[in-house]
Amino acid sequence: MPDLLLELRSEEIPARMQRKAAGDLKKLVTDALVEAGLTYEGAREYWTPRRLTLDIRGLTARSADVREEKKGPSVKAPQQAIDGFLRGAGLTSIDQATVKTDPKKGDFYVAYIEKAGRAAEEIIAEVMPGIIRDFPWPKSMRSGAASARPGALRWVRPLQSIVCTFGTEHEETVVIPFEIDGITASNVTYGHRFHAPEAITVRRFADYVHALEKASVILDAERRKQIIAQDAANLAFANGLDLVEDEGLLEEVSGLVEYPHVLLGTFEEDFLSIPAEIIRLTIKTNQKCFVTRPQGEPDKLSNHFVLVSNIEAKDGGKEIMHGNGKVVRARLSDALHFWKRDQGDLPDLGELTASAEKFGLDLKKPLDQRMAKLDALNVTFHAKLGTQGERVARIRELAKVLAPIVGADEKLVDRASVLAKADLRTEAVGEFPELQGVMGRKYAALQGEDASVAIAIEDHYKPQGPSDRVPDDKVAITVALADKLDTLVGFWAIDEKPTGSKDPFALRRAALGVIRILLERKIRLPLLSVARDADLLAFFHDRLKVYLRDQGARYDIIDAVLTPDADDLLMVARRAEALTAFITSEDGVNLLAGTKRATQIVAAEEKKGTVIADGVSEKLFRLEAEGVLYAAITKASAEASAAIAKEDFRSAMQALSALRAPVDRFFEDVLVNDEDAAIRANRLALLSLIREATATVADFSKISG
Repeated sequence: MPDLLLELRSEEIPARMQRKAAGDLKKLVTDALVEAGLTYEGAREYWTPRRLTLDIRGLTARSADVREEKKGPSVKAPQQAIDGFLRGAGLTSIDQATVKTDPKKGDFYVAYIEKAGRAAEEIIAEVMPGIIRDFPWPKSMRSGAASARPGALRWVRPLQSIVCTFGTEHEETVVIPFEIDGITASNVTYGHRFHAPEAITVRRFADYVHALEKASVILDAERRKQIIAQDAANLAFANGLDLVEDEGLLEEVSGLVEYPHVLLGTFEEDFLSIPAEIIRLTIKTNQKCFVTRPQGEPDKLSNHFVLVSNIEAKDGGKEIMHGNGKVVRARLSDALHFWKRDQGDLPDLGELTASAEKFGLDLKKPLDQRMAKLDALNVTFHAKLGTQGERVARIRELAKVLAPIVGADEKLVDRASVLAKADLRTEAVGEFPELQGVMGRKYAALQGEDASVAIAIEDHYKPQGPSDRVPDDKVAITVALADKLDTLVGFWAIDEKPTGSKDPFALRRAALGVIRILLERKIRLPLLSVARDADLLAFFHDRLKVYLRDQGARYDIIDAVLTPDADDLLMVARRAEALTAFITSEDGVNLLAGTKRATQIVAAEEKKGTVIADGVSEKLFRLEAEGVLYAAITKASAEASAAIAKEDFRSAMQALSALRAPVDRFFEDVLVNDEDAAIRANRLALLSLIREATATVADFSKISG
């Protein structure tokens, strides 16, 4: 079966767009081919900074013939309806139609339309121009002479050539020469723009890859990543260094080069006085280079960095290393300037007195000055939620409430709350926003703050995702909860809630952060006391369900323990854990069956309006099984309630497991719907007690099985 090779070559595609664009191309092309009646065995996409490539194997050479049935009007329909049917079906006479009979609708016309299959080349030539013209780039541009015409092609960067060849492995391939904006698909591509700019004629994927590699282009992005990672690690090791790995940077750099060569650059050791985070971000952000550290010293950086070049320089890379080193030194000089200025006094201290008094700040300390400046400038947090200073004041008040619940030192919590956002006014964070919290911790330590305060300034942003760590210092936990709860309560108050996939203020992440802190640090917090909004509590419930399911809990068990007013999420999680263990035991399985049967009977009778006694009367018992069950329920309920009061849910469920045998015996020996109305009402009341007893730990009716 034939294979299809497609290449779209352009000027440099931004690295962040390449992987998705290649995936989009694969989906758009394969979907269009399948829609047109073709099938294929496999498809794989590739990308470099200057090309998107698609290799489709085992494509059918022709779409199948199709016979379609088109249903028409009744044979008694007016001529106008029949004429419309003939036009739609492509018939010239009603004699070409078939009459079918429907038992309900009577006789009606049917047309059978034969559609001959088409050659794959014809289909490809038909679908490709539209795919290219409507390609979903986040940003695109017009270019060249054709750009002045209305409807000119828009592409992420100027499109330069198209390769489209089709054929079997052992036969000569053909070019499918569709055209778009003056560019006609061919079998000609080009290699590395410096090392091998000459035209290359290709036939199929295997020789295309080989020809590109000879022309200094490595097509497979994963292979380019492996080359960069391995060569960079080897180069560092050879110089007594360890490479500081960075998967995100590796992905980006592999999208900047078609033929990677790694080199080692240097900068002055004096710059190592700058915090490692700043050095790393400076070099990464500005030069897309990797930093290194001395071997066996994970907490230190070296004054060497690894850069990745797209050319193999004749001088061994000396000029490239020199140029990159020059830029790195200039950027690190700026970073050193930021670092030193952030530790000095602000020039307008006299204007910050009011803000300092408001927050109890010491204007002799640099970080305190920055917090006062943040407040004095009235920097907006959100138009409807006030300034950053007002937000800090809210977090401070909420943290006072949370501190005793968490068991944190209230004075340290207050100090951490006041300084938590101060580094937003530092020059280091202004240059590198991703360092907020990190720089605050460093500056707090430099001015002699308690270690817990410094830790809280960094960790109050955590966790920022499902894989991020949860704070473990109690001061940090308190401020982290206050920060996230203030965000959620505030945006709920102004009705800015997540809708569908839209969550511009990352409120789902904030709620998950609260849940993870409460559950992983085992904190009992009545959420309604701080949320004060049932709708927000329901939002927490939804996030909790997602979290617990990700942890392996069954959806029905979560529903069984999660009541609408449950605001102690730690207890919900503990109940779910205990219930999971219980219902997988033999006693649990049997009790569940009996309990569900009792609950269903009572519910059905309630729905019918059957009288159920307000309480159980032992005088109305007629069989021993009734008395045995009543005694067992009384004992089990008391034991379960006592265990729940101690938050021992496993013991509570163990107590309820004693009901298994009496419930089974009751249903074997007793007819609930006795002819005597009083006995029937009494027996239904007895079954209601089973529902009430088990409901103290979970709603067993929601458990499947």
